[in-house]
Amino acid sequence: MYRVVGALRRSHASHVIYRGDNLASFWSLTERIKLGAGYYSNYAASNIVQSKLPTDSSLDKDVGHKQHEFRNKDLKRYDGTHNQEKRTSHELLTKPVGRNISVAEKRKFLINALFDLKDSKESVYGTLDAWVASEPTFPLASLRKALGILEKHEQWHRIVQVIKWILSKGQGNTMGTYELLVKALEKDNRAEEAHKIWESKISHNLCSVSWPFCDLMLSIYYRNNMLDRLVKLFRCLESYGRRPPRKSIIRKVADAYEMLGLSEEKDKLLTDYSYLFDKSNENRRKYNKSKEQRRVVTGKLITEVQKV
Repeated sequence: MYRVVGALRRSHASHVIYRGDNLASFWSLTERIKLGAGYYSNYAASNIVQSKLPTDSSLDKDVGHKQHEFRNKDLKRYDGTHNQEKRTSHELLTKPVGRNISVAEKRKFLINALFDLKDSKESVYGTLDAWVASEPTFPLASLRKALGILEKHEQWHRIVQVIKWILSKGQGNTMGTYELLVKALEKDNRAEEAHKIWESKISHNLCSVSWPFCDLMLSIYYRNNMLDRLVKLFRCLESYGRRPPRKSIIRKVADAYEMLGLSEEKDKLLTDYSYLFDKSNENRRKYNKSKEQRRVVTGKLITEVQKV
């Protein structure tokens, strides 16, 4: 009987270790086999007939190697229940080597680092490289939120550095990125560089540039006394059939015509866009816009009611 029990123990142990199951399950089954066979540990070992089967030295080595893999020196002998096994697994899961850092914490760390850095391109680029190195993908969304916070605090020079680093990585090639870059350059007293960015990246496709971006560039030309460039840009927009939506744009262009001595062009401009200065037309446009908004909201409400 004892030989049969020993063979079963060795056979089952080899299968359990091969599958990589918990050692607690292995000792559980061996205790049950002992109990069923009428074998008790208080019997003298000398009364047991030695088996002629292979020794347990190789098995002991495998068991020791498996215990080293689990790295759980506090593993006790199985007590007949599953509580010990669950407790051990829970301890392994709740005590990781490192703590996972959330996206918000990483973004907060980056913003604080950008505020504390010296005014050096190398230090900013090195900090950004180190921050991105631990990310599986390029964290463009977190960087955009960081840029929004820097813009709120009017950190224009730092915004220029961060955006140029993003573009150097082949990321963020959008109108919104270039619009913020042009705005930051002008606020940083680098209007000429803003003009070069506009000419090299934006001006070749004025059909797809939004009016707020065009208005920003016209304002930069107007504030920095680049009146020739202002008039050229406005005429290019007109050649594409684009008409300005606000009278503030017409006023800047009219002032530029006047300072350049082009009185005829100014009079023609005011005549062509006189509807923007008409209060009745302005009130009508506001009424139509509000009416359209109410119609959209009403349509949404009707759709929601029908769905219910």
